[in-house]
Amino acid sequence: MWYAIIATDHPDSLAARTAARPAHLARLQALHEQGRILLAGPFPAVDAEDPGPAGFSGSLIVAEFVDLDAARAWAEADPYRGAGVYRQVEVKPLRKVLP
Repeated sequence: MWYAIIATDHPDSLAARTAARPAHLARLQALHEQGRILLAGPFPAVDAEDPGPAGFSGSLIVAEFVDLDAARAWAEADPYRGAGVYRQVEVKPLRKVLP
C-alpha cells in the first residue's frame, strides 16, 4: 500500500538539512530502485523552485510499504529526523487514484 510521509521542518534548519541530504537521498534512491517510490520532494519556504536562504518548510514522500508500522519505522529512521531537520512527521495511508 502507498503511504504519505508529511514532514514539517524546524525553523532555520537549512544547514542541518544540507548536511544530512546525501544520506536522506540515498534512502530515497534505494526505494526508487525497488520501484516503491511514487514521489518525493521538499516544500520550499517561499514560492520559488530554488528558495535560497529561505530554505524549506518540510517534505512529502509517497512510497510503498507493507503496512503502516513499516512506513512509520522508515520515516522515523530518516537522517533528517536524526539531524533535527524535521519537527514533526505524520504518516498516512494513501489510496492512489490518478494517474
